[in-house]
Amino acid sequence: MRKRLILMVLLSAQSCAWAQVAPQATSWTAEEMMKTKTVGGVQVSADGRRVVFTVTEAVMSGDKSEMLTQIWVASADGAGAVQFTRGDKSSTSPQWSPDGQWIAFLSPRAERNQVWLIRADGGEAEQLSTGQSAVSNFAWSPDGKWIAYTMMDPASEAEEKSKKEKSDMQVVDENFKMNRLWVMPVEESPEGKRDARLLTKGEYSVATGGPGGGGYDWSPDGKTIVFAHTPTARVNDWTLSDISTVEVATGEVKPLVASKAAESSPIYSPDGRRVAYTASDTPPSWGFNFTTYVVQVGSGPPRELAATFDRQPGLIGWSGDGKWIYFSETRGTVTRIAALPADGGAPQDISSGELLITGINLNRNRSLVGFTAQASDRPPEAYVAGLDQFAPVQVSRVQADLPKFALGRTEVVRWKSKDSTPINGLLTYPVGYQKGKRYPLLVIVHGGPAGVFTQSFIAGRSIYPIAAFAAQGYAVLRPNPRGSSGYGKNFRYANYKDWGGGDYQDILTGVDTLIESGLADPQRLGVMGWSYGGFMTSWTITQTKRFQAASVGAGVTNLVSFTGTADIPGFIPDYMGAEFWDNLDIYVKHSAMYNVRGVTTPTLILHGERDDRVPISQGYEFYNALRRQGVTVQMVTYPRTPHGPQEPKFILDIAKRNLEWFGKFVSATSVTGN
Repeated sequence: MRKRLILMVLLSAQSCAWAQVAPQATSWTAEEMMKTKTVGGVQVSADGRRVVFTVTEAVMSGDKSEMLTQIWVASADGAGAVQFTRGDKSSTSPQWSPDGQWIAFLSPRAERNQVWLIRADGGEAEQLSTGQSAVSNFAWSPDGKWIAYTMMDPASEAEEKSKKEKSDMQVVDENFKMNRLWVMPVEESPEGKRDARLLTKGEYSVATGGPGGGGYDWSPDGKTIVFAHTPTARVNDWTLSDISTVEVATGEVKPLVASKAAESSPIYSPDGRRVAYTASDTPPSWGFNFTTYVVQVGSGPPRELAATFDRQPGLIGWSGDGKWIYFSETRGTVTRIAALPADGGAPQDISSGELLITGINLNRNRSLVGFTAQASDRPPEAYVAGLDQFAPVQVSRVQADLPKFALGRTEVVRWKSKDSTPINGLLTYPVGYQKGKRYPLLVIVHGGPAGVFTQSFIAGRSIYPIAAFAAQGYAVLRPNPRGSSGYGKNFRYANYKDWGGGDYQDILTGVDTLIESGLADPQRLGVMGWSYGGFMTSWTITQTKRFQAASVGAGVTNLVSFTGTADIPGFIPDYMGAEFWDNLDIYVKHSAMYNVRGVTTPTLILHGERDDRVPISQGYEFYNALRRQGVTVQMVTYPRTPHGPQEPKFILDIAKRNLEWFGKFVSATSVTGN
């Protein structure tokens, strides 16, 4: 889906104390939630008989703090699932060869991520690529003889020399490293070599993801590759994405689609005559509004297809007859798989129900999809389903050993905001909930702002441990205020020029609704969030003293300084409708830092030291402003941590700190009557 500001994570020296001898848990805790595995990379073989998927676990023993991923293989009917790779290095992104005899995957077994190959019936893996940089992704050619992959430019000999000599100064925005497209043979030459060839040599970077999807695709005849590209690999350049083709034999690049919109996610039709792709509005905006187009290769203008519900289609692939284009999209708090008629007709849903479906892959014969599915009370597992009759079959059971502790019931709740705008979100009740009793209420605000809370498993490892909160007696509200995805374009753009306005009221009226219902105790309220959720948390405590505690994670607290230091300098000017030097008032009006006088709410601030998206200076600004006013405040920083949490000891530490912070200031030890 779309590139958004993300939620992340950080650490303390006591973070792994739980790993030592600890009492037997009797309910969900932050430590127990770390046992939940992540399932992904679900892909069905071309003949539909076998499925490959990945399982990721947190490793926190001794000096290790990492996510370890291994590949599993199962029959498509769910029988005989076995772990396929092992070791202390991850194996990710498994892909079946077209004939189903081999599995290629990525692994850093040889220092950095490279492409490896193993027989589908097992054996020793063989390293294929030997690049000087890490491979980010790859794709088999239709005939199985070649593998295309993307890799960032490595440092040159001159750069390595200057670094060694401590003379490695750099000029900002010059000498960019580009993400390049390469191709290599699967079979060795008679000399025992696999000589990789660089296909893209121009001054542009091949897309591998981001808003609109990005990526590249082989033509059915294997002669060309269609790819999206941007002027540089900078995140901020997604708005300048175009689509071209490259001839595999010669490296000749030809433009396919280039306009003032951002074009991405190109996918060849089965006959190779058309390419489907997504394009943003013109000009592109950070609210991420996309439409699907089809262009005839070599002739004719692109043809616009019907608009999807949320205008954020994640393209999956074409149907075998070339009449449909499959896509996925958020619909409220769940996801749907749907199909767009290539002739321009209205989209039609394929999946239904309340499962949260992610990581969808279409198999090579275009009849089956593999995906991960979960629900609020169901951990993620791998599934397979047909597209003509969508009846998911579970093929993994890797969560079978999870604790069977009671989970707080989660349901969708709806209310009307101050201006009567319909809002909904997810409410998790405390374990043992008794109607007629009031409970402390914790509000979690998502990132983005174009993020959305969906019905994911509430006991999955998280910096905001919902299952543990519920086990300790809290009710937890996760609102989807205006600006969220999943509710259509108008709703997603309704917070433009209004951060902290209508969206803030959407959240407070949700709290008021739960108070009026008799569930929430107005004297025991807490608020927390990461990234934009951190912005909203910092903003909330500058506007009201209703909350007894707050936790600001990687929060945008000063729109002016954020714009000057973040890796997405075009983000806030787009949302605010002006640069700060043209309209300083709107930046000041909507920044917590310029409204911080008089805050009294005890506040926990958490931030990664390597955060380029929301630089750590945003956290320090808010921390010092609160500290100088005598507010109870604590700031914790996490080494090596970018905008998204990565190291499990840091994830656990943040979860425990949040539990402790709200336990101290928002007591959950008792319920009160109406």
